[in-house]
Amino acid sequence: MLKGKADKTNLPSRHVTQGPARAPHRSYYYAMGLDEEDIAQPFIGVATCWNEAAPCNISLNRQAQAVKLGVKAASGTPREFTTITVTDGIAMGHEGMRSSLASREAIADTVELTMRGHCYDAIVGLAGCDKSLPGMMMAMVRLNTPSVFMYGGSIMPGRFNGKDVTVQDVFEAVGRHQAGANSDEELRALEKVACPSAGACGGQFTANTMACVSEAIGLALMNSAGAPAPYESRDQYAQASGEAVMNLLEKNIRARDIVTRKSLENAARIVACTGGSTNAGLHLPAIAHEAGIDFDLFDVCDIFHDTPYFVDLKPGGQYVAKDLYEVGGVPVVMKELRKAGLIHEDCMTASGRTMGDELDRIEGEADGKVIYPAANPITQTGGVVGLKGNLAPEGAIVKVAGMSEEEQVFSGPARVFECEEDAFEAVKARGYKEGEVLVIRNEGPSGGPGMREMLATTAALSGQGMGKKVALITDGRFSGATRGFCVGHVGPESAHGGPIGLLEDGDVITINAITGELSVDLTDAELTTRKDNWKGPKETIYASGALWKYAQLVGGARLGAVTHPGAKDEKHIYMDL
Repeated sequence: MLKGKADKTNLPSRHVTQGPARAPHRSYYYAMGLDEEDIAQPFIGVATCWNEAAPCNISLNRQAQAVKLGVKAASGTPREFTTITVTDGIAMGHEGMRSSLASREAIADTVELTMRGHCYDAIVGLAGCDKSLPGMMMAMVRLNTPSVFMYGGSIMPGRFNGKDVTVQDVFEAVGRHQAGANSDEELRALEKVACPSAGACGGQFTANTMACVSEAIGLALMNSAGAPAPYESRDQYAQASGEAVMNLLEKNIRARDIVTRKSLENAARIVACTGGSTNAGLHLPAIAHEAGIDFDLFDVCDIFHDTPYFVDLKPGGQYVAKDLYEVGGVPVVMKELRKAGLIHEDCMTASGRTMGDELDRIEGEADGKVIYPAANPITQTGGVVGLKGNLAPEGAIVKVAGMSEEEQVFSGPARVFECEEDAFEAVKARGYKEGEVLVIRNEGPSGGPGMREMLATTAALSGQGMGKKVALITDGRFSGATRGFCVGHVGPESAHGGPIGLLEDGDVITINAITGELSVDLTDAELTTRKDNWKGPKETIYASGALWKYAQLVGGARLGAVTHPGAKDEKHIYMDL
């Protein structure tokens, strides 16, 4: 596009920049230093989740400036704006975690509203912490604009006693501290070095999992997710992302041309083969929903089941995101999936080229240490598994990366807790027995509200050395950093009358990640009787405000815990108004 010569006939920004009636609108742009040529060019939203809440987001503002340079170089006019982030590591283990999943919807909604209100023609979105990545991608697909996503990068690993450490190690150290296995001084020393830079958590937790997804699904430029946040090379990817969105705009390649059923399957493959976060089983259906594509938890888990696990990342493995980047990153992983015949190569990507074309350009190969050859994987099936049974008619999900087959089967009596705090206090006080299945209910999307993550509880169990001696199931979520036999997303949730809400202490629960079973030793008649006697959902303290509103709107985890009807019911496309 030549500077000042763009044809805005079919672009949204014509509504705020063209014709005599828009003189007042243009006066605002002059007030911000734009000139006639700037106003005549396409307007590109540069959206970030920058804030000072956590290291995940702190470098996004700087990277956005490089994106803007790329947009300008390609004859676009960038308009930077920010949205919220709730950072899970700080929200974890208290009432604040109820805000986390709801923030995904708030991010998507506020980006949508900003784009609509100001008639921007395309978007580059930058995100750092867990929910901000899917939230930003959801907004892109919802608006169906030319879109490029960019991850803010991972944190550098800390060093403690000669080993790489992450925030996961600090959470688990709390459990050891409670068990008397380390001192106040040791815990304090670890917490001071575990997170040494800007960037999101370094293991294959939710942020890095969804960063890998952004490349595999095609919304991000290849290898843009890999470099840690402090690396100046991120600016090159940022500038390239700004230029790329202008190319997409010129070719009218929109987000839904990129996010298709096939690209969602590619995304699920990258989660499975890297032992990624179970939260991807929530976010991929939510992204699909924005495109009007049927792709629920069971579809995700079918792909998980027949994808080999061959990238050795924490928490199940040994390495962090920086290590993956240094051996070639997501593109090399995708090449291995292609060798196994597990990638749809005809999917469009943010570069304007197909996935196959992009992979043809990648020279790196599996190093055999961080990335194993797909033909010689760590295990033959994915690191994340879907479960179903009379305890989870709408499914559940468990991360088994790093677990032996023997460890993937567990049967034992239930010990039921009505919320995470009760479970955490019991774990802290050792108020449970080896061989039990701990049940945490009333933590689903609606019943929580907010579907909290249980990292504080699971990390405490691991820290006590009990991670393999008990199992845990919940209608809430688990952090990508969770280890042990921990089943989340049990649906229907307790608040919706699901069987998890009908359990009693002593009920024998069976979890079998090999056969995909999650069941309780009760007959249909016994479950029906309990349902008839069920007193209804547990009352929460959230009777007004954002979380009350979220609880009224949110659907089940199987479909992504979404809050609106999605693309199937829409009556217009934003770009075509």
